[in-house]
Amino acid sequence: MNNNTHVVDTATLLEKANAKKPFNLKRFIIRTIESIFVVLGILIILFPIFWIVVRSFAPNDFIPLDEWTFFPQNPTLDNFKAVLFEPLKGGYNLPRALFWTLIVSVVSVVLGLVIMMTAAFAFARLEFRGKGVLWWYTIITMFIPGIAVNLTSVFLVDLIGLKDTLWVLILPGLAGGYGIFFFRQFFLGLPSSLEEAAMIDGCPVFQIFLKIFVPMSITPIVIIATRMFNGHWNSYLWPALTIRDRREDFAQVMQLLAALKDGKEDTAYIIAATMVSIIIPIILFALNQKRIVSGIAISGMK
Repeated sequence: MNNNTHVVDTATLLEKANAKKPFNLKRFIIRTIESIFVVLGILIILFPIFWIVVRSFAPNDFIPLDEWTFFPQNPTLDNFKAVLFEPLKGGYNLPRALFWTLIVSVVSVVLGLVIMMTAAFAFARLEFRGKGVLWWYTIITMFIPGIAVNLTSVFLVDLIGLKDTLWVLILPGLAGGYGIFFFRQFFLGLPSSLEEAAMIDGCPVFQIFLKIFVPMSITPIVIIATRMFNGHWNSYLWPALTIRDRREDFAQVMQLLAALKDGKEDTAYIIAATMVSIIIPIILFALNQKRIVSGIAISGMK
């Protein structure tokens, strides 16, 4: 009897699941409107990228929407050849700017992660004098706009002789209040039993950090590293204030793009250079998108 009853109940449930729900006009209209807004949002977000891609392969005299087309009749790679292998107006060099921007971004990410994770571990797991005051100071820095202290920061780096050097692009952004806060919250969520077991086995505190906390923090590391990398890669104001010569030495890629526009460089060349400059961030996102999405969930739960 029980088996027969179970079979009947299962069949009933399957019939209910497969049964068509009655048409609901109100629900249909709401979902249609939501779908329209989603599609419009996606188109608005993707259109600038689409336009850059198309325009970068077009001759300089190509006019979008001329003869009702977005696509050039004679696509060419000449724009990319010009910005990568030929001197641009004003003597600017895109490959050099890309190289130094990559160096600054990678070094800043590595050093910044070391500093922020170590500080976060101390705030989360260690007890020391002045911890509360230092933590409040760290939190307060999250609410001060960076542009509000730019002027005094420029005076400071000029005073200590860092202006027009590679380190002026790296050192000021190594310790971020948001990164320390993010890692601290993650470390607080890890079970203390792991740490206690390691201490019983005689593992020093620093080894506990390296062998337990760091390997378990891959997703937060990816989140903060991606955020830091994009911040340095897309930075314009700070390099513009601290690196005066945009043609030589350590000029960053966003400085160069602004200089090409100010120098009345051909539009096709500027767009091709822009297209080249966004390739590395796009690749970085494509490689880490799953961890970035999961990291958003982590930040929401914390």
